Amino acid sequence: MVDKIHSLIHKEIEAILQIPVNEAYEKAIELLNEHIHQKRGKLITSGMGKAGQIALNIATTFSSTGSCAVYLHPSEAQHGDLGVLRPEDVLLLLSNSGKTREIVELLELSKRMYPDIPAIVITGNAQSELAQNAEIVLFTGGAPEICPLGLTPTTSTTVMTIIGDMLVVGLMEKIGFTKEEYAKRHHSGYLGSKSRGEIH
Repeated sequence: MVDKIHSLIHKEIEAILQIPVNEAYEKAIELLNEHIHQKRGKLITSGMGKAGQIALNIATTFSSTGSCAVYLHPSEAQHGDLGVLRPEDVLLLLSNSGKTREIVELLELSKRMYPDIPAIVITGNAQSELAQNAEIVLFTGGAPEICPLGLTPTTSTTVMTIIGDMLVVGLMEKIGFTKEEYAKRHHSGYLGSKSRGEIH
């Protein structure tokens, strides 16, 4: 079992190392900065199922590091929550297949409301309908899931998390986010105390 676990870990590491890194990341960070910090809009992330949980995590991490972001459930969006969308916002949509019906429809509905709203897509299918209708595509590399069935989101969600982290850190550096600003958003807990220099 120990050898099996090591093998699975190495497969996930290999998937991370195979993420295609190109100018799309710089473009995505520039777009995020433009809409969140220059136009005073917000980032709206979305995904369905396990990808949705990663999208929620990405949104909360952006918010905690000085960039306004919210998670929008794609199904709830079709029942009125799409009203959170404003023309100055930017979308970050996650779908490993690039075919998730709720996410494809969310992009369509968003563009119907605000034709010029830009979308960044994180996907394992760079040729998908979702990718073709996005302004920026961040391709995961499409590594297979380590699930023995090849179905359960495992490797794909790991890679999505990594890509989200790259965007967060890139934007933090872009805006010069400081420890003092971090402390303002973390009033309690270990990280709050550490950011204020109360503990080491």
